[in-house]
Amino acid sequence: MVCVLFLKLANPYFQRKLESIEVEKGKTISRLLQEMAKTGFQGRKLGEAAQVWEEMLRDRDLTIFMGFAGSMSTTGQWKIIRWLIENRFIDVLVSTGANISEDILEAMGFSYWQGSHLVDDHELYKHRIDRFYDVFASEMEYRKMESLIGEFTETLNPDYAYSSREYLYLFGEFLNKKGINSIVAAAYRSGVPVFSPGLVDSGYGMANIILRFKKNKKIILDQMKDFEEIVKIGVESKETGVIYIGGGVPKDFIQLIAIALEFVNGRDRPHKYAIQFTTDSPQWGGLSGATFEEAISWGKESPTGRNVVCYCDATIALPIVVHALAERVEKRSCAPDFQWLLKSSP
Repeated sequence: MVCVLFLKLANPYFQRKLESIEVEKGKTISRLLQEMAKTGFQGRKLGEAAQVWEEMLRDRDLTIFMGFAGSMSTTGQWKIIRWLIENRFIDVLVSTGANISEDILEAMGFSYWQGSHLVDDHELYKHRIDRFYDVFASEMEYRKMESLIGEFTETLNPDYAYSSREYLYLFGEFLNKKGINSIVAAAYRSGVPVFSPGLVDSGYGMANIILRFKKNKKIILDQMKDFEEIVKIGVESKETGVIYIGGGVPKDFIQLIAIALEFVNGRDRPHKYAIQFTTDSPQWGGLSGATFEEAISWGKESPTGRNVVCYCDATIALPIVVHALAERVEKRSCAPDFQWLLKSSP
């Protein structure tokens, strides 16, 4: 004991002992992650990410934004996002168009299939099979999903400029009535705004281009309206926290809220918490791999905030962390109410 105290006094770097993990039967996921947070490398970061997300859920003055990128819905992850929405473990979702269309395929009763990346892709093409690394999908089922999006879009006013949030709110209502329990249907029921600033880069784009060329029916999406709406959420929030699955456009769309607030409110308000699960590296200079330290230079993240980047495939990290949260947090009782925004939908 005296020796340990001496080391602490003599060396400011020896402050927290690493604690090795003991194998025990019946150990919960949440307890394992707590123990991993006391180890090193990305196991430590995974454990710390769970801790920070739990802190966010217990913060009574926080709006939690999630950026959702990567091919996640095709790999069996979309029901996790639906659960997070239904339990208000996130408050606002910003997604690629792919992740909130490809979940619909399975929600319609179709399937993705375990395949292999070691396959003749020309043979897959002849069988009308689409490949996502080691996951297969039927092109014909994919087209049925796109046809459903087109069916919904035909109900909209061609003279009105929709934000993606308005479009997806109405689509969630449409799917909910049909009993298609997708991500946006759950968001509609739960009062969670969903944005997709790159919506056309997905089945939504294909569905709407078919309508435009075959039926001369068009829909107007206003991306600046998107940004205006999400910044208003930032203005109405006391504090903000962010969780990024991957990076891409959803990440920076959310990051820019903090910068915009300086112009809107006359003062900067960086995100108080930030978590990212990514496999992208910072040295290439891309936003997906940009560290939160770099984001501090822009005023996007707080230098005193709880910021954790875990370099891990999100198909590994997300199920583990969310199951740990489900064990540790019975209910979130302080989620913000966005009826003021949702009621403004056409």
